[in-house]
Amino acid sequence: MRDVVVVGAGHNALVAACYLAKEGLDVEVVERRDVVGGAVSTLERFPGYHMDVGSSAHIMVRHTGIVEELDLAGVGLEYFDLDPWGFAPFEEGNLTFHVDLEATCDSIADLCGDREAEAYHAFATDWAARNDRIFEAFQAPPTGASLGRSLWGVGKATGLHGLELARQFLTTGDQILDEHFEDERLKTALAWMGAQSGPPTHEVATADLVGWNAMMHRRPPGHPRGGSGMLSVALARRFEALGGTLTLSAPVERILTRDGHPSGVQVASGERIGARAVLAGCHIHTTLDLLGDAVPDGAALRRRIRVGNGIGMVVRLATNDLPRYPGGDGTEHRALQLLAPSRRFLRAAHGEFVAGLAPSKPAALAMTFSAFDPDIAPQGKHNVTVWGQWHPYELAGGEDWDAIAEREGTKLVEAVDAVAPGFAASVEQMYVQTPLELERELGLRRGNVMHVEMGLDEMFSWRPSPSISTYRGPLPGLYLAGASTHPGGGVFGASGRSAARTVLADLAEPSLPRRAVDAATSPLRFVAKRLR
Repeated sequence: MRDVVVVGAGHNALVAACYLAKEGLDVEVVERRDVVGGAVSTLERFPGYHMDVGSSAHIMVRHTGIVEELDLAGVGLEYFDLDPWGFAPFEEGNLTFHVDLEATCDSIADLCGDREAEAYHAFATDWAARNDRIFEAFQAPPTGASLGRSLWGVGKATGLHGLELARQFLTTGDQILDEHFEDERLKTALAWMGAQSGPPTHEVATADLVGWNAMMHRRPPGHPRGGSGMLSVALARRFEALGGTLTLSAPVERILTRDGHPSGVQVASGERIGARAVLAGCHIHTTLDLLGDAVPDGAALRRRIRVGNGIGMVVRLATNDLPRYPGGDGTEHRALQLLAPSRRFLRAAHGEFVAGLAPSKPAALAMTFSAFDPDIAPQGKHNVTVWGQWHPYELAGGEDWDAIAEREGTKLVEAVDAVAPGFAASVEQMYVQTPLELERELGLRRGNVMHVEMGLDEMFSWRPSPSISTYRGPLPGLYLAGASTHPGGGVFGASGRSAARTVLADLAEPSLPRRAVDAATSPLRFVAKRLR
């Protein structure tokens, strides 16, 4: 009998498992695939090319302190800083966003003028201070108290009264951009970066998706040496070093229950793993499927959780060169390359998405990490990722993703070639991950890489549903982590740590058997006591 069995070895689930094992609990992680990480994993798609399966750039997790708390560097994790973090090419010149705010403002002044540079400096300073407070709410269960403390802190930092502060957070990202800036190129670059969570910046309550960009002047995104999945590999190593048990190639078929409580899991081989508690790190719909009839209102709960119609797709390219942007100096290959000419272009792409159409001209984001990471491509070759947004999972007009995958993948290559002429000729091999393929390989329902939509009505205390928003599932003793839960998708880890804290609070009983743990190395022991 384990203390906790964890369903899935995604990065949030592994984070939770590490913190639980660090507290002395007997924990087993059970994963259906033969690699760890879920959407944060890396595979050899072509000989010598180690390509990410899902995420590539790590933004949020670098602000949480999890990497340092678990000493992942000590088990082999090495990050390359993405500095500059953003590069947006336009016909008249390029914008480069550095960690250094002054250097960014110099780039803005060169293309857009001094007035825009000054406005950006003020905007970035203001919204970074706000998001310092908002980020506190991302790292705790979304209760009224924790959210209230964070919002009160934002109001105190900005000096804004409640109604104006609320208006700014509830308005559209485009409206906030129009209030601060005049140059459409600057607004386009910030809007496209802000839209990476899924919602377009012309929708309500997307202002802070744009404002969050300012946090990257505090710490840049990172790329793990060897690929995105090296974060998950490091988490697995730390978990096993802490005494945890990791079982791969063991799909969970059912979450077992007894007297209305989870009692363990049954895997495809028929083996049953008993546990005092179950933590599900998989998609919330998958969790509900594994519970079956054990949740009386499971079908109604599933219908209330809005998964949506996908977000986008991605191509992984083996090339003999990098994109060569006019006016580029080579530093842009460290950056996220924001390939959208205008906000009108972004709105047109989203309009086709809403209509169920594959985009005629996709908005794209290119990543070229083999420019500095020697472990992900053969010598003299390159590994290029191009993410495209928006691509619907369910297509109108009877089209089928398997039939059009190559056609749509080629459009993304052409999107890069349009601003980096000659790039298409450098492509030697292409692996296409359509929304349907993302669902098949990674269990991302309807191709939504965020699990559940990231609109306001699916965030904070509404994620994934009000009754199960604080990491406790629909049955006592069942816990939730992952992108389906607060604070949402992306490479984050915060939900895993918060879920672990919740488990510790609930299971902190004298009768719970624990292995001996050095209290000095246990950062959650004090937290667990406070939560009892």
